[in-house]
Parts: sequence; C-alpha cells; structure tokens
Amino acid sequence: MLPIAILAGGLATRMRPLTGKIPKSLLDVAGEPFIFHQLRLLHGQGIEEAVLCVGYLGEMIEERVGSGKPFGLRVRYSYDGPRLLGTAGALKQALPLLGGTFFVLYGDSYLTCDYKTVQAAYEQSGKAGLMTVYRNQGRYDSSNVVFEDGRIIYYDKKDKRPDMLYIDYGLGILQGRALEHLMADEPADLADVYKKLVLEDMLAGFESPERFYEIGSPAGLAELADIL
Repeated sequence: MLPIAILAGGLATRMRPLTGKIPKSLLDVAGEPFIFHQLRLLHGQGIEEAVLCVGYLGEMIEERVGSGKPFGLRVRYSYDGPRLLGTAGALKQALPLLGGTFFVLYGDSYLTCDYKTVQAAYEQSGKAGLMTVYRNQGRYDSSNVVFEDGRIIYYDKKDKRPDMLYIDYGLGILQGRALEHLMADEPADLADVYKKLVLEDMLAGFESPERFYEIGSPAGLAELADIL
C-alpha cells in the first residue's frame, strides 16, 4: 500500500474554544484523541507508513502519537515551520518523506471506504492524481464536485453549480510531480492543485459508496463520538 500524508496542521478555528489549547487531531472522541481512532483505522486498511503534516501545536501531536508503533504504523512528521503552509504547501514540504506517490487524507476525516480499491482505481487511471467523491447532494456539507462517468468534470469550493451532486470525500492520491509548480516554503491550497489537475484532465475520480465522517464541526464531532 502507498504511504499516506495526513494534513493536520490547520488552526481549526471552527472548533474554538475546544482547539484553543490543543490541536484538532487531539480532540476527545469517545474517550480517546481523534487521531488514535484515525491511525487504527488506517492500519486496518493495510496502510503501513504515515507522514503527519503538522503546524499549529504539532509538537503535542508528536508527543502523543510518537513513532506510531502502538497503532501498527510507522509515523513520521513534517512541520510547516515559521508560518502555516496550507494543505498543498505542507505536502510540498513533506515530499522527501512521502516518495513519488502517496495517499492524502484530511486530518479531521474518518473514512471507512476500501483504501485498496481506491489505490487500484488510481493505478488503472494513468492520471497524476485521484480524488474520492461521495454523492452528497448537499446533505452533510456543501457539494463541490461534478462527477460523471467516473470522471471529475469540475471542482470548486466557492463557485457553486446546480449540477454539483458530489463532494470531495477527503481522501486522495497524488504523484509528487503534481506539486512541482509550487514554490517551496510558500503557502498553497490543495483545492487549487486539484483544480489544476482537473483542467489538465489528470485527476481521476472514485466514488465511495460509504459516507464520510468528520470532526471539523461540533455536530460532526458529536456524531462520530456516538458512532465510535
């Protein structure tokens, strides 16, 4: 299985005051830090190596997770540095640890889809990246993807269209070359990388039949705590 980058460096302003003194990854979910649940899920999916892209209070995450051995994973850390680099900037920074191709997972997502099937779809696509999507139809968050016949036709978080029935599920695969155009140590957004790949017809799509869970909102946190 490919290694996975977990984007866990944001300020989590939507979860204040809970995240005033701890990073979102360490929020309590069913009696444990969220990232403990996340790492065990990844191990169960066959993932062996994870790189945590951290920034805000990242030292606290490393102190709790350590080498990842208790979770059956090898965990390493890539720090943003003096300023937050954004989701794509953090990936660019972490490339020396990730290698040529890797999974990308949002740090607040708990995703139960079959990761091996996602990787197989990527390998068959011949594209530089893949985005998993879910037929959301505005149910759990604002839909942002036009997905037809297995292809990502359009993706934008701000420019909403009535034919956006799908949402970015929170799990992707990227080749390192998809980030080559980014300046080192400069903030950049993963959404812009995905949009560029769509325009180049280099972003594959995979529809997850299972819904996503997240702790990026108080309601999402409460719902996942009940489930777990």
